[in-house]
Amino acid sequence: MRAPAGSPPDRERRPGAVSAQERGSGSVLAVGILGAVLVATALMLPLLAVLAAGQAARGAADAAALAAADTASGLEAGVPCGSAATAATLNGAALTECTVHGLIASVAVARTVLGFELGARAKAGPPPR
Repeated sequence: MRAPAGSPPDRERRPGAVSAQERGSGSVLAVGILGAVLVATALMLPLLAVLAAGQAARGAADAAALAAADTASGLEAGVPCGSAATAATLNGAALTECTVHGLIASVAVARTVLGFELGARAKAGPPPR
C-alpha cells in the first residue's frame, strides 16, 4: 500500500517529525502532571494544618504556664490555675492539667483539629539558682 500523496513513506520520515497518532500527547502529559500536583497538594494541606495547630497548642501551653507562674509569684492577682485556664482558652486550647509547686507551674493543654486531639505541656517559674 502506498502513502498518500504529499507525505513521505515511513522509511523516509524526517527525524523528529510527529505522526498523526502522536499529536496531542504532550497536552495529555501536561494534564496528567497537573492532576498529580493537585492531588499531592490536596493531600498535604490537612497535614500542614495539623502541624500548624500543634505549634499553636504549644504556644497556648507556654502562655498558660506563664500566666499561672505570674499569679503564683504574686505578680498578678488571682488563682494560678484559673489564670492558666483563661490564657489557654484565649489561645484556642483547653486546660487539661495544672499543678503549682511553690512558684513553679506545670500545665497541659489540648486542642482538637480535624478530628485529632493535640496536646502540649509546659512549665514556667523563676530561673534555677
